Amino acid sequence: MEEVSRLRVLLDNISSYLSISSSNDKLSSNPAHKYYSRVEEIAKLLMPLLDNPVVSDVSPSELLNNSFEELSQYVDELREQFESWQPLSSRILYVLRIESLASKMRESSLEVFQLLKHLPADLVSPSEDCIELVKLVGREEVSYTIDLALIDQRKGVELTPEVLVKIAESVGLRSNQDILIEGVVLTNLKEDANLVKDNTRAGFIKGLIYLTKQMHDYLAKIEQSQSPSDFFCPLSLQLMTDPVTVTSGQTYERAFIEKWFDMGLMVCPKTRHALSQTTLTPNFTVKAFIANWCESNNVNPPDPLELIHSNQPFPLLVGSCSADDSRDSLPLPVMDDTLKCNHIESVDASKCEELHQVLTRSASAPGIVSKVVSKANTSISQAPGETVPQPWIIPATMKETGSSSNMEAEETGGSSSMEVEVKKLIQDLKSSSLDAQREATAQLRLLTKDIPDDRTVIARCGAIAALVNKLYSMDKMIQAEAVTCLLNLSLDDSNKTVIAYSGVFKPLVHVLKTGNMEAKENSTRALVSLSKAEENRTKMLQAGAIEPLVRLMGNGSPRGKKDAATALTNLATRNREKEMVIRGGGVRYLIQMMNPAAGTVERAVVVLANLANVPEAKIAIRDGGGIPLLVDVVELGSPRGQENAAAALCVLCMDSSRFCNIVIREGAIPPLVALTRSGTTRAKEKAKSLLKYFEALKQENQRRN
Repeated sequence: MEEVSRLRVLLDNISSYLSISSSNDKLSSNPAHKYYSRVEEIAKLLMPLLDNPVVSDVSPSELLNNSFEELSQYVDELREQFESWQPLSSRILYVLRIESLASKMRESSLEVFQLLKHLPADLVSPSEDCIELVKLVGREEVSYTIDLALIDQRKGVELTPEVLVKIAESVGLRSNQDILIEGVVLTNLKEDANLVKDNTRAGFIKGLIYLTKQMHDYLAKIEQSQSPSDFFCPLSLQLMTDPVTVTSGQTYERAFIEKWFDMGLMVCPKTRHALSQTTLTPNFTVKAFIANWCESNNVNPPDPLELIHSNQPFPLLVGSCSADDSRDSLPLPVMDDTLKCNHIESVDASKCEELHQVLTRSASAPGIVSKVVSKANTSISQAPGETVPQPWIIPATMKETGSSSNMEAEETGGSSSMEVEVKKLIQDLKSSSLDAQREATAQLRLLTKDIPDDRTVIARCGAIAALVNKLYSMDKMIQAEAVTCLLNLSLDDSNKTVIAYSGVFKPLVHVLKTGNMEAKENSTRALVSLSKAEENRTKMLQAGAIEPLVRLMGNGSPRGKKDAATALTNLATRNREKEMVIRGGGVRYLIQMMNPAAGTVERAVVVLANLANVPEAKIAIRDGGGIPLLVDVVELGSPRGQENAAAALCVLCMDSSRFCNIVIREGAIPPLVALTRSGTTRAKEKAKSLLKYFEALKQENQRRN
C-alpha cells in the first residue's frame, strides 16, 4: 500500500507540474522557461510509463520506492519554483536553483528508467531513445559558465563581452534596467547574508554583483561611445530629454526613474542607497548642456515615452541573438587601457589607497564609482555622493595604484609581503610555546576574515595543514581559533578542495566532540560549507559527524542548533543516516526547537519533514508531542513553515489511519481548510491531500459501521 501511495504521489506531482503551462501566465516571461520545457519533456515521457497498470500491480523494490519518492520531491520543488517566480527576485540565483533541480530531476529520472527495465513486463520498459533524450535535460551549463567567470574574476582576468552576454541572456537579463534591478536585489540579499554571518553566500553574491556591474559597463560602453557619458540616463542609457535629480544626487530621465519607483524600488539605481523620498528635482544645467551638444552635433535625442513602451527598449546587444544563436556577429567594443583594471571603472591614482581602505573596512557599502567626463579635459574623478563598490576580489592592482600597467609588480610585491607574514605565522603554529601558537592562530583568523585574496595566499603558503593539526590542540583557545580560520578559508571555493583533501573531517568531528561552544559551532559551519560535494558528505559520515551534530542540535545556541540542523539535512539523505539521527535523540531535540521563542521553528520543521518517512521517526514524533506542534505551525506559522508542517503531516498520515485519527483529534481540520484557501501553492496541495486522507478514513469507518 505504501509503495502504491508513493507512486500515486509522484503521478500527482507530475500532473501538477504539467498543468503549470496552461495555468501560469507568467511562465513565458520566466527567466528559466527553457528548463520548464526540458523537464516537461521528461515528465511526458514518465507519465505513460508510471501510469501503466503493470507498474501499479507489481510490488516494487525498496530501491524503486525510494527513487519514486526522490523524483517526486524534485518535481514538486520545480513546480513550486516555477509558480513562485517574482520579477523582483534575483534572476541569476533563480536560474541557478532551477538548473540544479532540473539536473537532479534528470539523474533521478534516469535511475527510475533503469530500474523500470527490471520489472517483469515489457510494457513498461523505456526505450533507449527515451533515455538518451533524458540525458540531454538539465545540464549545468549556466552554473558552469558562471563558475568559470567567477574564477577568472578572482584571478583578475577581464571577462570578455561574449561571456558577459552569454551569462546575461542565459538568466534573462535582457536590458540595462534588468541588470540594475538584479544588482539591487543581489545587494539586498548580500546584506541579509551578512546579517546572519553567512559568509559563503555573501561572498558568492558579491561576485555576482560585480558580474552585473561588468554587464552594465559593457552595455554602457556600447551605447555611450559617441557622446559624453554624463548626458546619458543610467537607466535607459540614452540621451536625456527631461533630466531630474533624486535625493542621492544622481540624475535620471524622468520617465524611467518614475517607472523605477512605480515598481516599488525605493533605492537609487546607481548608488543602490535607500532613498527616504521620491522627490524629483529638474536638472536644468544638465538639460542645457545636452541641448547645446545635440545642436552642435546635429543629434535628435530619442523620445523616452517611445522607449519605455517598446517591447525591448534596451537590448543587451544590437541585433541581439537568442541564447542558441551563433555568436560570430557579436558587436565587440574596443577595450582601451582605462578598462583593463575593471573592478572600478577609472579612478585617480592618488585616491586608490583611500579606496582600498574603504573596500577592506566596509562589509556592506554598495555603490558604483562612475566616470565623469569633463568637456574641458575629459579628466576622470569620482562623482559626488557615490561610494565604492564591493568587488568580490580586490585585485593587487587596487592596493596601490589604479593603473593596469603596474599589475605584475603590484601582485608580486603584495603577495610576497603577505607570504612572508603568513609563513612566519605558520612557523609559530609549530612552536612549543602555547602563547606563540595562540597569537599565530589569532592573527591568521584576522587575516582570513574579510579579504578573499588573502585567503588564497594563506592557503597557498601551506597554512591549511598546520591549522588542521591544531584542531587536536588541548588548548581550547587555539582549537577554536584554528577551526574558525579553516571556516573562513573554506568560504573561498578554490580552497574547498585543498581543505577536503587535508584530512580535515575527522579533526572537525573531534572539535565537535571536545571543543568549547564557539569551536563546535564554527566546526559545524565549516561542515556545512564543505558539504556541497557528495564525496565530502561521504567522508563526514565516515568520520562520525552525525552523532555530535545531533548533540549540538540539543544544546547549542539558536544559531548553532540551526546550523547543526542544516548540516544534518545535508548528510541524512538516506534512511540509514536518518535512523542514526533518530537514535541519537534528534526528533526530541527538533521538537524542542519548535518553541516559537527560540526562532528555530522553520528549520526544525524542515528536518522533521525530511525524517518523517522513517517509521521510527513517526513514532518519536507522536510520542514526543510533535503532532500538536506541527498542527500549531499549520495554523499560526509562516507561509514556509505551514508548507513544511503540512508536508510532514502528509508523510505521517500516508496510509495510516492511526496517525490520521491523531492529527484529526489535535484539531487539524479547520487550519487545513483555511490553508487550502490562503496558503502557498504547495501548502494548499498538501492540505488538500491531508483532507482527502481524512475523508477516505471517514468513508472507510462508515462502511465498517
